Amino acid sequence: MSQKPNIILINCDDLGYGDLGCYGSHLNQTPHIDALSRGGMQFTDFYMGSPVCSASRAAMLTGCYPQRVGFGSNPVLFPGDAVGLRSTESTIATQLKSASYATKIIGKWHCGDQPDFLPTRHGFDEYFGIPYSNDMGRQVNNPKNPPLPLVRNETVIQQQPDQRGITERYTDEALQFIRNHQERPFFLYLAHMYVHVPLFVPPQFLNRSQNGAYGAAVECIDWSTGILMDCLKKLGLFENTVILFTSDNGSRALDEGGSNGKCRGTKGTTWEGGQRVPCIIHWPARIQSGRVCSGVARSIDLLPTLSSIANTPTEPAAPIDGVDFSEYLFGQLEEYPNNQFNYYLWHDLEAIRIGHWKLHFSKRKHDKRTPNHELYNLSEDPSETTNVYEQYPDIVRELEERAQEQRERLGDEITGNRGSEVRPIGRVKIPTPLTEYDESHPYMIAMYDLPDMPTMTG
Repeated sequence: MSQKPNIILINCDDLGYGDLGCYGSHLNQTPHIDALSRGGMQFTDFYMGSPVCSASRAAMLTGCYPQRVGFGSNPVLFPGDAVGLRSTESTIATQLKSASYATKIIGKWHCGDQPDFLPTRHGFDEYFGIPYSNDMGRQVNNPKNPPLPLVRNETVIQQQPDQRGITERYTDEALQFIRNHQERPFFLYLAHMYVHVPLFVPPQFLNRSQNGAYGAAVECIDWSTGILMDCLKKLGLFENTVILFTSDNGSRALDEGGSNGKCRGTKGTTWEGGQRVPCIIHWPARIQSGRVCSGVARSIDLLPTLSSIANTPTEPAAPIDGVDFSEYLFGQLEEYPNNQFNYYLWHDLEAIRIGHWKLHFSKRKHDKRTPNHELYNLSEDPSETTNVYEQYPDIVRELEERAQEQRERLGDEITGNRGSEVRPIGRVKIPTPLTEYDESHPYMIAMYDLPDMPTMTG
C-alpha cells in the first residue's frame, strides 16, 4: 500500500443539502454515504464557489473563486463555446500528478469542450464521460442541440447514449481504474450525471424509490458509492483512501423531489440553498470518525488541502483563494482556518458571510437586479427568515468593508469594480462542437424525451 493516500472526489450534479439521509432526508435511502459520514467528518456549512455548475467546477478544481479564473462572465458553458479553463491554471489534478499520482476524471467536466480545454490538458491522464450537462443533447423540446457526446480521453466514442446506463458505466470505469492503479497512489474524480434533469434512471431503482425518479437517482449514486467502497476494502485500500463526497450546487428540482433542507432558495441563487451543499470527508487512517465541522468551509479549499495531504512538490502556478485545512482534518487545529465566504452570481457580489453573519447586497432575477439590505445570523437562522439589518449597524459596516476589499480584488459588476486580480478565461478563435447531427446515423437514442428545467441549465 502506498504511503501517500489514494484520493477519490465524488461530485454530484444538483444534489441538494437535504437529499441525503445523513443530512436529514427521510425519503432517499443512502446507507453507504451515511456510513462515510459516520466514519469521517461531515460539514454543516460547506460552500461551492458558484450556484451553477461550470463556474462551480472551475472553482473547486483551481482553488479560486470563479471570478479570478474568468468564469464570472461564463458561469455555464454550452456545446461548442469558444471559452474554457485556461491552460495555465493549476488544478487539483496537475498538483497531484506532480506528486506522481495517476489521475482520472469520470463524468461531467463542464469547463470547456474545445481540445485545449479538455481534462487531458489539465492534469488528468484519462477521461471518460459526458463533458457537459446531460440536458445538452438532442431533446424533443430542444432538437437543435448537437448529439450528446460520450468521450474517452479526447475522442467521441458514442453519441446520444442511453442515460439509464451511464452511472453503471461510470462506476465500472472507476473500478477498472482503481484495480489498474492499486500499486501506486491515484486520484479519481467521479463527477456524477445525477441528479441533473432529465432524470433517466434504471428501473430497479425507480421501482423501489419512495421519492420518484429523483429519489431513484439519489439512490443510484449511493449504490455507486457502495460499490467503490467494497472494491477498496477487498483490495486493502480502504484505510488509506481519502473519499470526498459533495455536490456542485444546490437542488433546483424542488418540485420533482429535491431538497435543500433548512436552506432557503435553490440552484442559481445566492441564498443558502444555492451554494451550501453536503460534504463528507472520510479517511480512516487519519480522520477521526464521527466528527462534524461547522466552520465556513469551501470547495476552493480542497486544492491546497489535497496538495498538502499528498505532499506535492510544486505550488499552484498563480495565486489562489483557498486555504489548507489539513491540520484541522487531523485534529491539530481546533477551529477551521477560514471564516469568510463571498457569494457571487455571475460577476455580481450579491452577499458575503463572515463567521455567523451573512449580509446581502443585491439579488438577480430574470436578468434584473434588485437591491437587498438583509442581514442574517446563520447560526440562529440558517433559513434566512429574520432580517436583522437595522439592529446591527456595526456588523453591517464591518461586512461592507470586507466586501469592498473583495470587490477591489476580484471585481463586482454591480458597483462597477473590474477587480485587480482577475485572470482571463481561456479562449479559442474558431470553436467547433464535439458532435453534429447526422440524420443517417443510427443513434441509440434519437431524442431524449423527458423535459428539463425551463429556465436554467448547468
